[in-house]
Amino acid sequence: MKKMLVMVIAVLMILTTACSSGGKESAQDAKGASDASSDKGNGDPVTISIVYKDMAPDDPWIKAVEDGMKAEGKNVKLEFVPVQSGTYSEKLGLLLQSGTIPDLIYFQGGDYQFAVTQKILEDLTPYIEKSTYVKAAMNPYNQERTANYPYLVWLSPSTTKVPVVRQDFFDKTTSGKTLLENPSIENYYNFFKEVKEKNGSKFAYTVPGDLDELDAVFAQAFGLTSTWLKGEDGKYAFGRTTKFEKEKLEFYAKLYKEGLLDPEFLTKKWDTKEKAFYDGQAAVISGTQGKVIDMYNSKSVSQNGKTATVMPLPPAKGVGEGYLPIDVSKESRGIAISSVSKNKDMAFAVLEFLASPKGQMLEKLGIEGEHYTIENDKIKFTDKYAEWYARFVDNNTNFKPDKEFDPTTPFLSEAATKSLDMVASKSTKDNTFIIPEDLQSKYDAAMAVYKEFAANVVTGKTPIDQFDKFVQDWNAAGGSDLTTKANEVIK
Repeated sequence: MKKMLVMVIAVLMILTTACSSGGKESAQDAKGASDASSDKGNGDPVTISIVYKDMAPDDPWIKAVEDGMKAEGKNVKLEFVPVQSGTYSEKLGLLLQSGTIPDLIYFQGGDYQFAVTQKILEDLTPYIEKSTYVKAAMNPYNQERTANYPYLVWLSPSTTKVPVVRQDFFDKTTSGKTLLENPSIENYYNFFKEVKEKNGSKFAYTVPGDLDELDAVFAQAFGLTSTWLKGEDGKYAFGRTTKFEKEKLEFYAKLYKEGLLDPEFLTKKWDTKEKAFYDGQAAVISGTQGKVIDMYNSKSVSQNGKTATVMPLPPAKGVGEGYLPIDVSKESRGIAISSVSKNKDMAFAVLEFLASPKGQMLEKLGIEGEHYTIENDKIKFTDKYAEWYARFVDNNTNFKPDKEFDPTTPFLSEAATKSLDMVASKSTKDNTFIIPEDLQSKYDAAMAVYKEFAANVVTGKTPIDQFDKFVQDWNAAGGSDLTTKANEVIK
């Protein structure tokens, strides 16, 4: 009986220990066992769920990543998580709040509450520090943003709008050469007048719906060298409530009144803006440096002939000189890893693969045999290359393909390359800060006041002498609290 009792107790202890251990097995333990198996290519693949804007379950990028990682000993399966149609940031927020939290999450706004308030996004700092390729593919702005806000990583250049003009339009002017030698506000004005007149354009410049693309050229020249400007009293003021903004808006109103700015700019969208440029209605438009400028160049030549290549223009020079100051407070979009994921290391391994030499070939060039071929030991793009885009790594930092590009299909046009160089040499850092959640509604309200006033001044509906009244309205809408916060956090 004693032996039987001892055996029963022993069995019960074993069962209790096993149940306890199984019930408390950490996500890290489960992940470690799964990753160890997948690294050898044995057993079932590790499933990494991913949500990404506009990605279909049969997107060839998914299989290309899986095959590429498997070839390197990482047996992974990417599982696409659909998002309802509509505004992506809003629909993604609803998905996450419902309890469906993918391992990899692409954000395009709306990430702050999940990172800081709900704390379901992983701090990526230790992963990046241990990485080989992700770290190497980061430009200085990526590094600073991730240091300030370590929940998103986005290996793409800063989105800077660069003005471009058709080369054949430019060549018909005499003021163009003067502009390049000295891109002052006055020389830009003279160039706008002449390029419109000499080429029969309806207007010199068109922008899609607001003044941001005009600001990319002129804001710093008028003295708006950062979002928050320090006054003589040592305190910061919102730049758009200062005399510099007033002078800038007066200039924009002049362009509008004289027919140099598209009279329908407030209702223009990106596609109608581009159509106006390709059709010759607008002499100048702005586009994101690099690939977008490359697209403008290709489409302009295709529609208007070989002489219609585009050439980037410098930012105006005045009180300051540079394109719009670059926000380094955080990435405005990017990839996050869920803090509740059971496969965090493997999720980051996907990002590491995409930043690797083989991954970057996929990201930037597409799929061999479909988007490019290797002919005479050179990379030659097919017609389908224009349809491809990088999902994660658009930076050219440390991108060194092992083959040269066929000169008949260059990786980037001369205009695109020049735009990248100009942004690199003509950009400065901004002093913006992350708007806390409790001030977000006030920020939105204050900016709505600004946008309405600015649009009305430019289009002649509101006289510029109402500027002081606008500043009062801006402060009342929440700007006063934002200014207080700015003076607390900006060092």
